[in-house]
Amino acid sequence: MEKVKLLSHYKLSNLYLNNRIVMAPMTRSRAIGSIPNELMAEYYSQRASAGLIITEGTSPSPNGLGYCRIPGIFNDAQIEGWKKTTEAVHLKDGKIFLQLMHTGRISHHENMPDNTTIISPSAVKPKGQMWTDANGLQDFPIPIEMNIAEINHTKKEFSTAATNAIKAGFDGIELHGANGYLIEQFLSPISNLRNDDYGVSIDNRCRFLLEIVQDVIEAIGKDKVGIRLSPYGVASDMSYYPETDDTYKYLAEKLNSLKILYIHLVDHSSMGAPEVPFEIKNAISLRFDQTLILSGGYTFESAEKELEGGLANLIAFGKPFINNPDLVERFSNDWVLSKEPDMSTFYSPGKKGYTDYPVHNIVT
Repeated sequence: MEKVKLLSHYKLSNLYLNNRIVMAPMTRSRAIGSIPNELMAEYYSQRASAGLIITEGTSPSPNGLGYCRIPGIFNDAQIEGWKKTTEAVHLKDGKIFLQLMHTGRISHHENMPDNTTIISPSAVKPKGQMWTDANGLQDFPIPIEMNIAEINHTKKEFSTAATNAIKAGFDGIELHGANGYLIEQFLSPISNLRNDDYGVSIDNRCRFLLEIVQDVIEAIGKDKVGIRLSPYGVASDMSYYPETDDTYKYLAEKLNSLKILYIHLVDHSSMGAPEVPFEIKNAISLRFDQTLILSGGYTFESAEKELEGGLANLIAFGKPFINNPDLVERFSNDWVLSKEPDMSTFYSPGKKGYTDYPVHNIVT
């Protein structure tokens, strides 16, 4: 297949991307004390040849630190820590967005600082368990149903976090509205049982997301704001509901009117979730005039085909970037990709399975 689209330049508003390859956000759990560090800067710098890097999910709030060792962006130490990453990536002419991820009910108190609360639109306990460094796997607790004051406070945390991200040197932010975390918890009638202005109907359940988008736009500008969505996703005890299709069509229209930079649409079928039907991807594409990023189990060939078909503008790759820090160069030169990465080190602390994967020219 002739290499044309995937390796071509792309103008993302005022950003000039060197190619159409996006490094997808992936939790890696290396932020000791929730503060980004030099090891993380090295990791992202190694992968700076991607047209755009989207960081791992980063909490805008102490209440959103659901997993072990995930970073935040709500205090000065975290801002200074992230500067190490943005400076390292920009030195290599890379572009990098920070993903804002509030885990909501997908959390456990043993992973959180003191004086924090596990919050969600409704007090619906998710099925499954959460890893804690202190005591291993633990059942998810029942979250606290957010009142209006808590909803307003959380929205403010997102806009402040977006401002902090720009202070830290990021080129923009991506709101994590997928994978069953707080924003998606509001979207779904499975986790949102409210009977007020944030529940019952599609437009009400989308209100939290759209108000956050509006607040973040006011804080940093619409040209620096993207969002990740996962219709048909089943992560974090989510599942399909009858209004799924209509919900995401409605969101595409509203997000288009707000003129945000991009929608990042993820299909988790390569990991066993239901496939996002082409009809839904196409419906979102037809309703959204800005950049569409597609993610989910792509190879070079399937990504090129997707771009040539015109449905997407950019393609995000996740797992291949873990053990191929030079993924772009491997694609460019028809070099073979490294064998499967070591899954036992995906979320462990330290450099093993993180910054020690070799680039092609030193593979023996």
